[in-house]
Amino acid sequence: MNFWIPACAGKTKEKIENMPLTTLIKAIQDIMRKDVGVDGDAQRISQMVWLIFLKIFDDKEQEWQLTVPGYKSPLPSRFCWSSWAKNPEGMTGEELINFVNNDLFPALKKLATAAGVSPHGKVVGSVFEDAYNYMKSGTLRRQVINTIEEDVDFNKSGDRHLFNDIYEKILSDLQSAGNAGEYYTPRAVTQFMVDMLDPQLGQTLLDPACGTGGFLTCAIEHLNKQVKNNDDRKRLQESIFGVEKKPLPHMLAMTNIMLHGIDVPTNVRHDNTLSRPLKDYGPRDRVDIIITNPPFGGMEEDGIENNFPRKYQTRETADLFMALIMHLLKHDTGKAAVVLPDGFLFGEGTKTNLKRELLEAFNLHTIVRLPKGVFSPYTSIATNILFFEKGGPTKEVWFFEHPYPESYKSYSRSKPLTIAEFDLEKAWWGGAERAGRKVTEQAWKVSASSLAERNYNLDCKNPHEVAINHRDPEELMAEYQQIVRQLEAAQQALKAELMACLSANNRGKA
Repeated sequence: MNFWIPACAGKTKEKIENMPLTTLIKAIQDIMRKDVGVDGDAQRISQMVWLIFLKIFDDKEQEWQLTVPGYKSPLPSRFCWSSWAKNPEGMTGEELINFVNNDLFPALKKLATAAGVSPHGKVVGSVFEDAYNYMKSGTLRRQVINTIEEDVDFNKSGDRHLFNDIYEKILSDLQSAGNAGEYYTPRAVTQFMVDMLDPQLGQTLLDPACGTGGFLTCAIEHLNKQVKNNDDRKRLQESIFGVEKKPLPHMLAMTNIMLHGIDVPTNVRHDNTLSRPLKDYGPRDRVDIIITNPPFGGMEEDGIENNFPRKYQTRETADLFMALIMHLLKHDTGKAAVVLPDGFLFGEGTKTNLKRELLEAFNLHTIVRLPKGVFSPYTSIATNILFFEKGGPTKEVWFFEHPYPESYKSYSRSKPLTIAEFDLEKAWWGGAERAGRKVTEQAWKVSASSLAERNYNLDCKNPHEVAINHRDPEELMAEYQQIVRQLEAAQQALKAELMACLSANNRGKA
């Protein structure tokens, strides 16, 4: 693909052959850095994302005009990308900024709450209800728009795949801005969790803290293999649910999901799942599958905990999500895979109450213990994947300790966790029935009664791991001091030998 980067408004554009897409994104950000209204990487990224979303929506509308009978755009014609952005010689300067701030954004925000808006319009409204334009230079805004318009056509299948590169670059830049860890899960982890849950067409699937949509898009790819006709496609679209409370990751999730074939992702909401009282979730809200990496280490705002029964009341986000997840699984058929930190396994108080119910009312059949560094560089906290099903109680919990690859001491950006590493777990898993599991160097099991006796402490160490004897500190200090004395003696001996040689040499010269 050839990319064009405008040097500045009104000047000849320089053609750059085969520019990597990550370089293209950097070029867009470099343009934005010249704008006095944009402060920091996070704002630059948010500006780029809402523009990319509108570009993608416009490209999708061209497709819907041909494939959806009677399709009518929810946007007045003057607000369609093709009308105000597509022409490289179109609006710029003050005219463009005034249009974006005073016309475009107010109109798009209204779509979120206005009566009679089509599902397509609701999607646009949900993306823009908390979005803002920070750029103050219409000239720089025009340069950014031209770059996006000229370089990527999301109606081309090849260019659609390029969004994965855009997505990865944006996540990388968000990490640099200090907040990507809130909604990033390594692809290998999402793929493994989806593979093990094996969702089937017709089952409802939810990620209540969906971030940028990694689990949802992975599940969509898994389910797409089962789609055979338009009815199947409709069932798939109606079965995927997600909620994300922060505007930027929600915008990324909507864009990502649309490019994965869910044209109208109205079931992916911009909201806080925890803000609704638990008792208000009824049978119609329950789902077959929940797969998520809820934010951990954070605290919810005051009052959120009052939406939960007293035994679960805490302001720690991950604990509240666990209570919600357990409540939302369908009776007897619901199953879940959840990423949680070590602190949940050994924690007490609310965590103990959650784990007691997890063992008594669910089948917590597997805990995969991930090594440190899986989420590097976002966090060094050790994490685990809990797999459980509604309709317990638990009889025994299998633990599987995921080992580092040979020669690895940790993971890094240049040496990330790969899906191939999970072949160990998959070979051991025992299929859908988890039949024939065996104790190995990585796998062991603990009875639920033993865990109850431990006050539901699930932080069970690998019994096959060779224990390292660090020995008594006084003994180690004595050994250290002896080594120091030996080293000093060797130094003195070497010094004496050198002095003797120098003395002999001086006598020879005399």
